[in-house]
Amino acid sequence: MPARLKERYKSAIVPELMAEFGYQNLMQVPRLEKVVVNMGVGDAIGDPRMLETAMAELAQITGQKPCVRKARKSISNFKLRAGARIACMVTLRGERMYEFVDRLLNVAIPRIRDFRGLSPKSFDPSGNYTLGLREQTIFPEINIDKVTRVRGMNVTFVFKNVNAPEESRALLRKLGMPFAN
Repeated sequence: MPARLKERYKSAIVPELMAEFGYQNLMQVPRLEKVVVNMGVGDAIGDPRMLETAMAELAQITGQKPCVRKARKSISNFKLRAGARIACMVTLRGERMYEFVDRLLNVAIPRIRDFRGLSPKSFDPSGNYTLGLREQTIFPEINIDKVTRVRGMNVTFVFKNVNAPEESRALLRKLGMPFAN
């Protein structure tokens, strides 16, 4: 069964974007290429088990096994050495990506405390959007009783066929992203 958000994108959002921006061809319409979820675990320097629990939580949230990221260079003030395991990340594409974005927009973001909307300024010049979440407990897959430490994560939406950030902002708004006014 195809993802609900993907069906809505194909049937409703693509014609709206074609009319709004005057695209002549279907292949000119911006589309979501991938979603990258990154969870930094600075505590893993002292306790390697912290990274394992963070990887298990990220796997529960995304439905995909995360890969470990290592430090590129040593920083003595942080007691960090090059090659130390300090983060985990997942790159989602296809059906899993649409399922994750659907859960993020409709379930997780409304559970954020004191939520007033997401920043509409977090676009880079090529139109990609990065969203920072303060805690992983907003996802219903995570059992709050088993959480040892509250961690944040970065969610990056990477777009294809985008000429300006306005186009990707319009696409995210039509997908249901709650931007602040």
